[in-house]
Amino acid sequence: MNFQSRRIGQIPPYMFAELNKKKAAMQKAGIDVIDLGIGDPDLPTPEHIVEKLIEEVRRPENMKYPSFVGCLEFRQAVADFYRRQFDVELDPETEVLTLIGTKEGIAHLIPTMIDPDDCVLLPDPCYPVYRMATYLANGKYYDMPLKQENNFEPVFSDIPESVIRQAKLMFLNYPGNPTTATVDLGFFQRAVAFGAAHQIPIAHDSAYNMVTFGGYQAPSILQVEGAKEIAVEFGSLSKTYNMTGWRIGYVVGNRDMIKALSVYKSNTDTGQFTPIQKAAAFALNSDQSCIARHNQIYYERMKTMLEGLASIGIQVEPPKGSFFIWAPVPVGYTSSEFAASVLEQTGVIVTPGSAFGPSGEGYFRISLSVPSDRLNEAVERIKAKLRIEQENR
Repeated sequence: MNFQSRRIGQIPPYMFAELNKKKAAMQKAGIDVIDLGIGDPDLPTPEHIVEKLIEEVRRPENMKYPSFVGCLEFRQAVADFYRRQFDVELDPETEVLTLIGTKEGIAHLIPTMIDPDDCVLLPDPCYPVYRMATYLANGKYYDMPLKQENNFEPVFSDIPESVIRQAKLMFLNYPGNPTTATVDLGFFQRAVAFGAAHQIPIAHDSAYNMVTFGGYQAPSILQVEGAKEIAVEFGSLSKTYNMTGWRIGYVVGNRDMIKALSVYKSNTDTGQFTPIQKAAAFALNSDQSCIARHNQIYYERMKTMLEGLASIGIQVEPPKGSFFIWAPVPVGYTSSEFAASVLEQTGVIVTPGSAFGPSGEGYFRISLSVPSDRLNEAVERIKAKLRIEQENR
């Protein structure tokens, strides 16, 4: 008997959940799997943040239901971070909302903002949750192709007028996942101008804003004059402080969008565990030297992987942000064929670009969330595979 809705029955399994199943099965069979698929940092959460969590867990008053909008201590810490990092002023009471990780916030923003058959403008390729949350809200989406020749930025003038009239929300994401693209403030100025001209609210996913290299500092869309009238920005402590499992994030910006999202959330969840919020506030307010140390580790890993890819004929420009590499697949493969072949023949997991949208075809994504020696091992396995294939042609 089928106990699920037709809608759920039509949704394909979540890509990374499926990869984890394959990984578990291969490991059970005794295969040494190197997982370069999901972006889950292997570096530990800094010890001072862990100690703060332990301290807060010991306080009985923190065991009660948390505030629906998040404790003021965390929201104030986010506002202070934006003032220090971006010179942006935020009211912690009305322009900051605590999230149980940004994935949850993004998934809930879409039904907050759209009605059935409304359109959401999505970058293509993109984080898969944008599409699935739109589908679950009975909305439609329009893919804005991200092409290398355009620095993986959407070309707003290419969006048909008929689509613009139906659009009720637009997503952006820089540093980009999966493309690793970075932008300057000028891009956000153009985006805000487009959104304001057509009254299309903007949601900027800024999960990797602090994972940057080579002196690059990722801007905030809220640095643009007038941005708070049309935009919100999602942020996360997951990648900055290696806290993915803690599930703590925030959304900041337009107070009307945030108020509407808080209404949706207050009817569907009861907020994040208070000790996690207080430890996250401490993370934002305490010693930040761990960020530079972690970014240096990712940078060294990136160099290792780029050199390894170059040795097998895959050339990639060094990214300025995120801990991913977005690489072209070798000639003769689709992205899914290459990823499947690499997994089956080498035990290395990479993510096919097509999993992120039609414009991801021709690419694969590598996560730098394993040590350099494992990255080297992964390259050697792939190199051996390609060499054998060339010899057999």
